[in-house]
Amino acid sequence: MPIPDRLNSSVSPVPLADKAPLAGKTDDARQRLIVALDVPSAAASDELVNRLEGTCHWFKVGMELFTAAGPAVIEPFIARGHSVFLDLKFHDIPNTVAGAVRSAATLGVRMMTVHSAGGPAMLAAAREALQGVANPPELLAVTVLTSMDAAALKASGIDRSPAHQVELLAKICLEAGIRGFVCSPQEVAALRALTGPEGILVVPGIRPAGANSADQKRIATPADAIRNGASYLVVGRPITQAPNPAEAAHAILAEMAEAL
Repeated sequence: MPIPDRLNSSVSPVPLADKAPLAGKTDDARQRLIVALDVPSAAASDELVNRLEGTCHWFKVGMELFTAAGPAVIEPFIARGHSVFLDLKFHDIPNTVAGAVRSAATLGVRMMTVHSAGGPAMLAAAREALQGVANPPELLAVTVLTSMDAAALKASGIDRSPAHQVELLAKICLEAGIRGFVCSPQEVAALRALTGPEGILVVPGIRPAGANSADQKRIATPADAIRNGASYLVVGRPITQAPNPAEAAHAILAEMAEAL
C-alpha cells in the first residue's frame, strides 16, 4: 500500500559494512518501520538511535520517554533528519485535546495520536486544531490497544469483540474526518477496506516469527501485517532489547521487503 510522499523520511540509507547494497523493496520497508523508543531517559533513547543510525528512519516517542525527558527529547532526532511519531494518545475534553494537538504540532513531529474513545466532538476538535498549520502532522486515532483481548474489553464494560469495537470506533473517526488509525494486525485488513488506499494504518503488536509476544495479545509477523494492508509497522522490544538492535532491525526489514 503506497504511503504519502509527505511522510517519507529524508534520511539516506547507510548499509552496514558487511551488508550487500539494499534492494529497492528494502528501502521501501525502511520508510515503513517505526522503532519504539520506550526507554526511561533521553540518554537511553540517544544510544538506541545511534545504534540504529543508517538502518531506521522513523522513531516513536511515547509516554515513558516523553514524561521522563519532555518535548526537548524530540528536537535532536529531527535535527538529524529522522521522522518522529509522537504517541501520547490524547484523550480528554475537546478543548484540552485541541490545545494539546496544537502544541504537539509545533514540535516538528510527523505523526501523532489521539484516542478514538474520546468521542465525536473530541475527535473533530483534534482534527480542526490542525487546520491552517503548515506541514501538519498526520493525525492518527488509536482504536483498541494490542494488549487487550475480548476478556479485557468485557472487564472494561464493553461486550463486543475487539474487531467489532475497532470497526465501531473507526467509523466514528471517519465521520469526524480522521483517516489515520493505530490498530492491531488482526484488524488491519478490515480497516483498510473501510479507509481505502488513502488511509494511514500504523500497526503495533509486531513480532517476528518465534519471538516472545510478552504482554501483547493481538499480534502478527511483519510480513503478514504488510500483506494485510499496513502502512507502517511499530516495533519495540524485538529490536530495542536485542543484543544487536541494527541486526534485528535488518531482519525485520527483510521480512517486510518480502511482502512488498
